[in-house]
Amino acid sequence: MPGFTSALYLGLGHAHAALRPWERLTSGMPAALAPPEGARAVGAALAGLAGLEAAVLGTSTLHLFWDLFGQVRRGPLRILADASLYPVGRWGIERAAAAGVEVETFPHHDAGALARRLARLARLAQEDRRRPRRPPAPLVVTDGLCLDCGRVAPLGRYLALVEARGGWLVLDDSQALGLLGGGPAPGRPYGRGGGGSPAFLGVASPRLLTISSLAKSFGAPLAMLGGPREAVRRFARRSETQVYSSPPAVAAVRAAEAALAANRERGDVLRARLAASVLRFRRRLAAAGLGARGGMSPVQDLELPPGVDAAALHRRLREAGVAAVLRRGTCRPGPLLSFVLRADHEPQDVEGAAAALIRLLRSG
Repeated sequence: MPGFTSALYLGLGHAHAALRPWERLTSGMPAALAPPEGARAVGAALAGLAGLEAAVLGTSTLHLFWDLFGQVRRGPLRILADASLYPVGRWGIERAAAAGVEVETFPHHDAGALARRLARLARLAQEDRRRPRRPPAPLVVTDGLCLDCGRVAPLGRYLALVEARGGWLVLDDSQALGLLGGGPAPGRPYGRGGGGSPAFLGVASPRLLTISSLAKSFGAPLAMLGGPREAVRRFARRSETQVYSSPPAVAAVRAAEAALAANRERGDVLRARLAASVLRFRRRLAAAGLGARGGMSPVQDLELPPGVDAAALHRRLREAGVAAVLRRGTCRPGPLLSFVLRADHEPQDVEGAAAALIRLLRSG
């Protein structure tokens, strides 16, 4: 039985023979001197897909977050991060904190709490008796689509807050790029196009920077940073990883080319297949009196009956030939037992996995 552990949500695999050929994996030169062949075109295509002015490629989101937060040391600045931010973003923020940038968190997806924290910063700046000053510019950091609860962050409200204060919203959209798009509807839960969570919500802003992995829906092991053209250019000029780290392999760039072509040709069909798999799984569990959290997210976290040990059930599922994911939560406490659905799961795959799960739970 196929596994339910892979985050290749659209089922794109990119066999070597299906990719445009290349002569060498890398030129041996840093991206600051010579971007990998095809990287500029892929960056431009990704920017267009996500509704951004420009984008630059990176080896991973870790490289991009590390780079970005190494550049945010100039001027009065305060980083405000969603308390349930995906770990890679937090690792980047730790670099800024080590350099003396003040950091605080706000409750998950709570725009009201963020507004109160920003108002407090403004009040403290004005109450400084020695020298009233402008409040620090906010750099708000959030995920687009939460891996645990399956909800999209209230990006419109966040953007209104940072725009009014001359700040920035930094968005990790790795889970949503290629999955969510514009115009969601009852029969089209992921929307169209795969442009990500801003497209899904219908928001855009010149104060938005997006960092996204292509290793989820698009199945290409590289990442992008996109936003206003001048901000992207400034990032690239100051980039350390584009000087001191190897650039993305040409094979990864070719995989991104293939993924973007597949998204143009049949992306909405694949998203419809994925939605059907998620609905089939949830309905099969519901018919047995069980449930899963995550809404229409491909990552479905089981709602286990009282007294059921998630780790023990995970082991029993594996022994029955069903591979699921046992993981820690971010916005919800773990351990979480998750099934990751994909567009290439056949109906019988989903039915078989759900049946095995129900059988094990009923057998105690």
